[in-house]
Amino acid sequence: MNQYDILLCTLNSTYQHSSFGLRYLYANLGELQARAFILESTIKENPRNLVEKILAYRPRIVGFSVYIWNTLETLETIMILKKISPEIIIVLGGPEISYETETQEHLKWADYVIKGEADFSFREFCLDILVRDQKPAAQIISSDLPDIKKIIMPYDLYSNDDIQNRVIYVEASRGCPYKCEYCLSSLDKSVRSFDLDLFMAQMKTLMDRGVRTFKFVDRTFNLSPTTSTRILQFFLDHIDLGLFLHFELVPDRLPAEIRELICKFPSGSLQFEVGIQTLNPIVAQNVSRKNDLTKVRENFKFIREHTQVHTHADLIVGLPGETFESFGRGFDELAFYGPDEIQVGILKRLKGTPISRHEKTFKMVYSEAPPFQIISTDTMDYVTLQKMNRFAKFWDLYANSGEFKNFVEWLRTGKVAGTFSETDSFFNKFFSFTEYLSGNFSDTHSLSLMTLAEKAWSFMILQGASEDEAAELIEKDYCYGAKRRDTPPFLKKYRMSSGTGSASTSTTASIDAKNKNSLNSRQLKHLN
Repeated sequence: MNQYDILLCTLNSTYQHSSFGLRYLYANLGELQARAFILESTIKENPRNLVEKILAYRPRIVGFSVYIWNTLETLETIMILKKISPEIIIVLGGPEISYETETQEHLKWADYVIKGEADFSFREFCLDILVRDQKPAAQIISSDLPDIKKIIMPYDLYSNDDIQNRVIYVEASRGCPYKCEYCLSSLDKSVRSFDLDLFMAQMKTLMDRGVRTFKFVDRTFNLSPTTSTRILQFFLDHIDLGLFLHFELVPDRLPAEIRELICKFPSGSLQFEVGIQTLNPIVAQNVSRKNDLTKVRENFKFIREHTQVHTHADLIVGLPGETFESFGRGFDELAFYGPDEIQVGILKRLKGTPISRHEKTFKMVYSEAPPFQIISTDTMDYVTLQKMNRFAKFWDLYANSGEFKNFVEWLRTGKVAGTFSETDSFFNKFFSFTEYLSGNFSDTHSLSLMTLAEKAWSFMILQGASEDEAAELIEKDYCYGAKRRDTPPFLKKYRMSSGTGSASTSTTASIDAKNKNSLNSRQLKHLN
């Protein structure tokens, strides 16, 4: 195994994710690049085994990228590494260690921490140690904001294996102009854009290498209509390749030029992640969230009626001032807008975010363990937030998964026999269902699709639907949904399904099956 003086390490949440940040650091190392190597692992790897791998490269500097999902695993790894090889210089960076740095135990085991965007500062740090033979005077180093036009883009560092098996992240800009207090982007001073011609050339190169799925990490892709339309037109010109594109959008900005373009994208090619977070105006004001709700409604209506865009809308549970009832009203309103998925997230206290200013006023209590979720507020107590945790997970399993479209629609409309009326709140009905599920399962992990189907069937009967009616509806979801499946044992008494054999081919998506990955596979279930 070759020796490398610089080892760039991180623990991704799963193998399918790739470290965008480490590739930026490597791309901008200049003359030191030949002396560096990227070592990616996952949070499931035993830290002792990871340290063994690190030592095999005999590095002088080991850098770790620290995020909310890997902070504990990184801490355990550097503790072992520093004890075994104290001569190795450990340097940390990343969003989780860049704020409230002095309060974190990592500082005891790391030699240095580089805060902020380290595209250039990491190179200078390595030059100091390896070439200039001088160590930085301070343990905590603050990075100057790099000139984005001088940053070398890292896209050629995606390997063929990455292209075949991992999510490919790209960005045309950095920063966010909004000041939402729960988000680290609220600390950005401005939005900075890469040279668009160079960026597009890099995208064409990735496309030529076989990339078909592009996940944009820009916080506000539609901030500049001029830039957005150019990028959209570029991909539209190549859409016949079977592309899938993911963008994060500001929900109240959808000018005519963007509307015109997105109407041209075929089914299964375009996904918008739309941050709603709250539809309670008072709560939105508490966290400095600005949305023109009239435009939000109009934009969702336009997307639903005139495009084939898959929409993924976010709501946050536990924001200061949000009650169980007001969240429910917001959920119902958002469901009425018609997004394909509603991602119900639990508020996390990200280090450095201004949300901390509300802790005393709203009695906000967070878990001390990652991901630092809210566990109690003055308007949502511990038990309520526990129930909302389960609501979020079951909603994901039943609704967002696309596996139980008919059952979820039955809950929403109340048109199938049952005790629910059409005027009942959709949120309350699904919450009642999650309470029923919680009485049957102590946890939401490792539940089979058949188990989920059986519980939906039994809940329908509990609500007054006949066994035959419930069986017919659940059969449609389980046997004729995203895949054709055999009739499960609990339904065979009522119906005989012909849904055996190969997977369904009824999807209208234009994405070639061989190009599917985690970003678009669930979307395809919504298209059946």
